[in-house]
Amino acid sequence: MRNFRILFQKELMESLRNGKWIWLPIAFIIIGITQPITSYYMPQILETAGNLPEGTVIEIPTPSGEEVLASTLSQYGTIGTLLFVLATMGAVSNERQSGALTLVMVRPVQPFQYIASKWASQLLIALFSLLLSFGLTWYYTNLLFTFVDLQKMLLSFVIYSLWILFVISVTIMAGTFLKSTGGIAGVSISILGILSVATGLFTKYTLWSPSHLRMHATAMLMEGDLIKNGLLVIFTTLALSFLCLLVATFNFKRFEQF
Repeated sequence: MRNFRILFQKELMESLRNGKWIWLPIAFIIIGITQPITSYYMPQILETAGNLPEGTVIEIPTPSGEEVLASTLSQYGTIGTLLFVLATMGAVSNERQSGALTLVMVRPVQPFQYIASKWASQLLIALFSLLLSFGLTWYYTNLLFTFVDLQKMLLSFVIYSLWILFVISVTIMAGTFLKSTGGIAGVSISILGILSVATGLFTKYTLWSPSHLRMHATAMLMEGDLIKNGLLVIFTTLALSFLCLLVATFNFKRFEQF
């Protein structure tokens, strides 16, 4: 446990030095608060930039606060997923390429402690960025649109956080198979993309898919409760994330023997 704590603190300090604690939250804040602001000022934006005939009246139905936050989750699902992969892809490979990994592993450190420290630190940064962004988005949504209950927002955040957990677990696992950060990002995005496409094409057979988490997070905003198969998706996501962590540990142990 002491080794894990030391490695975890090292990862947090390293992330602070390379600016990840700064650029990732800022990027997510921009993604988040852009949604309510653009939704609110969309008629003025279209009127100014749309080059419409004089006298044209633009009437856009005002969305509810829940709908605005649901749209924000959609933005997180595309751009956000890519950012999380990019932020995590070098967690293992950078130390392998620089030789720092050898200095770490000559100490009495277990492979699982090393992988778990990487996973936990990246997850903490990601969830902090997501919570800060979603919280500010919720604040601006309440100012510009209808009020969204805090409990609904937090529960929706918790459910969507499981997707981030899965994304980071897949990326950490890919990092134990490949040394190139570009290859790690490509493989991780491919796995997540194939899963999302398969979920959309074969809905009947993929009710368990983690790709459904955004739908369940949106349902929590709209209805205040999980929809059908919500618990199945949650348990499957947790199980797959843990499996990725075990595979990463096993593969890391294997290549460290050579």
